[in-house]
Order: sequence, then structure tokens, then C-alpha cells
Amino acid sequence: MDPFGSYKFAISARATDKQIRKKSQDGGIVSAAYIHGLESGLLDGVIVADKGEDFCAVPKVATTVDEVLSAAGTKYTTSPNLSVLKNAVREYGCDKVGFVGTPCQVQSIRKMLKYPVGYRHVPDKIALVMGIFCMENFPYNGLKTIVEEHCGIKMEDVAKTDIGKGKFWVYSKWGDVKTIKLKDTHPYEQQSCHVCMDYTAELADISTGSVGSPDGWSTIFIRTANGEAYYKAMEDAGVIEIKNIDDVKPGLGLVEKLANSKKDNNGKERAHRKEIGLPLPY
Repeated sequence: MDPFGSYKFAISARATDKQIRKKSQDGGIVSAAYIHGLESGLLDGVIVADKGEDFCAVPKVATTVDEVLSAAGTKYTTSPNLSVLKNAVREYGCDKVGFVGTPCQVQSIRKMLKYPVGYRHVPDKIALVMGIFCMENFPYNGLKTIVEEHCGIKMEDVAKTDIGKGKFWVYSKWGDVKTIKLKDTHPYEQQSCHVCMDYTAELADISTGSVGSPDGWSTIFIRTANGEAYYKAMEDAGVIEIKNIDDVKPGLGLVEKLANSKKDNNGKERAHRKEIGLPLPY
């Protein structure tokens, strides 16, 4: 079983715009792709996970650069991005929609595109599907427990969260930085994440994440002809800076290790549940 799924090539990249890099996570690839799409006309609306009250994740249709930048950054909690797809088409009148989501959300949108029950007039409006690497996610209450009880920061004071170096990081608006070991966050994970087999968003046009690239850069898998065309448009416009993935550390070896770990561990959990007659959690 290929740990990465089907893809054309992989690279390490980051946005060339320093403002995007400052506001975004890692290399700022999703924000750079969205902004380039809106400015070039390749997209006329994009689905983002915006910051709601007390740092909750709220799905939103963004049609301007400022809206994309305002929503930049990973939230590490569930954002039902699919729920606003109809709004993008019917209320905002978008004809070329960009979508980004976790691997499970990417799987959902691919199913919707194939069997658009309840989504009439939407499938032909999806212009780009981007996916983000994901080992597991947290329901909002789980994230709140991690941030407030373990890190001692109120949710309303959170400026940014991150995962790296085996820790979950919380940055406050007042400059405080608190961490918790990643292994100590496992009890607060979404249970359905424990049966998901996809780490690198294998069904996206373009998937991206920090793992495998140096700090401030992102690893990118170009997976489809549509994704390749979009990537080339970004490259030609100079909105991304690129490195050969074979020339960076830690490289695809670490991505492969994590992808295989998710497939192996969660495959065993699925088999165990089947053996004892338990349904898969959703």
C-alpha cells in the first residue's frame, strides 16, 4: 500500500509574500494558492476555516484577500467546511470555488462530486480541492481542555496553535507560549480519527503539510492534472518559492513513517472493531 496515495510529484515550498508567511501556518501554501486564485481569476470564492469567538473554527466563504489572510492558520479543531459549499454557489454566486479540508473532508467532497445528492448545481463549480496533512483532530471541547486546563491559557486569549517537535504549542495574544507533550493530548482526540487511514489527503488535487520540510516551509503533493495546472500557474506567477524535496531535511522519509503509522495503527483498530462487532465512530 502506497503511504502517500497517487501523486505526480512532491516538492517543498513556501509563499514568496512575507505577509502571507507571517499570518499563515508553515509555508503558507493554502493561503498563497487561494490568494493567487482570487487575484488571477482562477477562483472567485474559497472555503476557509475562520476564527470564531473563543478561538473556535467557523467555516466561511471568503472572496477577498483580506478575508483569506484573516482566516489563515491551522485551528486543530473540527470546522465543517462542507456545510458552506451551497452558500458559496447560491448566495455568493461563485462559479470557481476553492475548497480546503482535512483528509476525511476531502474524501467527503469527492463522494459529493461523484454522487451529488442534495448538492445539485454545486459539483461543476468546484475548481480546486486542497487537503492538509492530518494525523488526528480535536473536537472543540477537547481542544479547550488542552489549552485551558493543561496550558493555562483562556481560549479567548489564544492567538495561534501549532504542533511540532513532539509538542502541542499554544501562543497567547499577550506573548505567552505554553506547551504540552503531544502524547498527553491523545485522550482528547476525535474518536473517528482513530479509524481514518489517510494522513496526506490522498484524494485532493494538491495536499500540503509541514512534515518533511524545514521550519517555515511546507511539503506539497501534486496529485491530479487539475492540481498540476494550478501549481504551474502559481509557479509561473512567482507566488511560491520551491525546493527539491530530495534536498531538504527531514524529507519524505518522515512523512512516509507517519503515513504508514496511521494506516497500520488505525487499520488494526478497524479490524478490532469489526471483530468484536463495534461500528466505526463518526
